[in-house]
Amino acid sequence: MDFSLHARIRAGDPEAFREIFRDHAQIVYRHAVRTTGDWAAAQDVVSLTFLEAWRVREKLRDEGDTPRPWLMGISTNVLRNTARAARRHERALARLPVKEVVPDFADELIGRITDGEQLAAAQAVLAQLRRSEQEVFTLCVWSGLSYAEAAQALGVPVGTVRSRLARARSRLRKLAQQEIKKKRSDQKKTEPTRGSGQVRGGRTEAARLNKEQN
Repeated sequence: MDFSLHARIRAGDPEAFREIFRDHAQIVYRHAVRTTGDWAAAQDVVSLTFLEAWRVREKLRDEGDTPRPWLMGISTNVLRNTARAARRHERALARLPVKEVVPDFADELIGRITDGEQLAAAQAVLAQLRRSEQEVFTLCVWSGLSYAEAAQALGVPVGTVRSRLARARSRLRKLAQQEIKKKRSDQKKTEPTRGSGQVRGGRTEAARLNKEQN
């Protein structure tokens, strides 16, 4: 196995870092978007991931044919830290007096509304899983890492990845079925009652309006 790239990264070769950024920045970004649901926050995660990778570059070991699991492990830690910081920020805001918030409807965000709603729905279900199950699911299913790569990224055995992913999928199926039943029940409650469709006094009102227009 040729580990020359790994050696160049450990040595702090700028060209080696440009290479791994070019090859892996998008998968880190997509993983961050799906985890946070925030495009701007995902960009920050990418920056922090590669800054941290540079800081701990000497810890990269000669294993695997790509540094992708190493980078995804770093991004997972960054996401954990940013999530904790976000929760602290939310608790601090909750202690402040409530003010009226005016939403920002920038034109460039209009095309993202549908995707954002779908992502929010997926996150709402994922949020009901344990954090360890969420991390394995997002790495293996959303980001396409193999069991071995996810195990390397999280620092756990491959068998642990398999069992966590199996539990996550099982729980997600049950939660999805419950959500479908709930939506169907809500739809039935909001369906209008069937009637003739005619409104009493409709002809008289239409004639009066026509007379006024004339």
